[in-house]
Amino acid sequence: MKHLGMALAAAGVLFATGFAQADTLADVKARGTLKCGVNQGLAGFSAKGADGTWSGFDVDLCKGIAAAIFNDPAKVEYVPLSAEARFPALSKGEVDVLVRNSTWTLSREAGLKLLFAGVSYYDGQGFMIPAAANKTSALELDGSKVCVQSGTTSALNAQDYFQQNNMKLELIQQPGVDELVKAYDEGKCDVLTTDVSQLYALRLKLAKPADSIVLPDVISKEPLGPVVRQGDDVWLNVVKWSFYALVNAEELGIGTTTLDKALASQKPDVKRFVGADGTYGEDLGLSKDWAVRIVKAVGNYGEVFERNVGTGSKLGIPRGINQLWSQGGIQYAPPIR
Repeated sequence: MKHLGMALAAAGVLFATGFAQADTLADVKARGTLKCGVNQGLAGFSAKGADGTWSGFDVDLCKGIAAAIFNDPAKVEYVPLSAEARFPALSKGEVDVLVRNSTWTLSREAGLKLLFAGVSYYDGQGFMIPAAANKTSALELDGSKVCVQSGTTSALNAQDYFQQNNMKLELIQQPGVDELVKAYDEGKCDVLTTDVSQLYALRLKLAKPADSIVLPDVISKEPLGPVVRQGDDVWLNVVKWSFYALVNAEELGIGTTTLDKALASQKPDVKRFVGADGTYGEDLGLSKDWAVRIVKAVGNYGEVFERNVGTGSKLGIPRGINQLWSQGGIQYAPPIR
């Protein structure tokens, strides 16, 4: 009976800790692919091409994690998820990591038992309106019909903003981005509201993109980043540091065209990054050159940003606060040391 009691007590501890015994990294290695939850189709962030290949800012983060683990950015299974399905899919283990323009909030961590692994993109909610409306500020939107995607933080943010400024609105909620764009395009609403980055992407889907403008107002903090389940610290560290490797690479001047120079460098911080000094990769459960693999696959953070969403891309988004902290922005990574 004594041994039975001890066994039951141990089982109780395991049950209470939930995912505490999870080993996602081992599961991913055994499977041979990374299951990455992404947006169903958002230009610049995650979009599936006619040839079946995925591309975008979030997709590159998935590729970076796969490269760190397998030395092969192609070993990713992309799982397109709606806003409403994304967190349940992660909680149920249908994906290993969610990289889908998701906002870091307290309720999502404490309530849904998830953890955000960093802020890959500092965003904020804004408004898109027809240029013909001849308005320059969100404070001129009193009485508007506002299209918003259900299952996001955007509806509450819009309601709070309008209430705080003594304005009225009629919310028109749509289940997905295609329905959202269609409702706006057909004039069922006067305003479309979501994260500013998404507004630039959705504008490309309009019948006449040039006929709509994104207002300068930003009404919320929307820190976007990769998400994992609670209770698996090893996996959290792999995802977290795969992202931070991108930022550290840019800070150190390490990119696709300078990687060979970095490998021969004698600078202490560069040697730690490339795995020539220390056991940082092994400590993560990865290889010594885990960070080098990421840069080989997708470049550094600046390259990922500019290629997918920056001023040279179709979206043409100014880097703004996503610039490095040393360049006037707030993007910042802890050091590898």
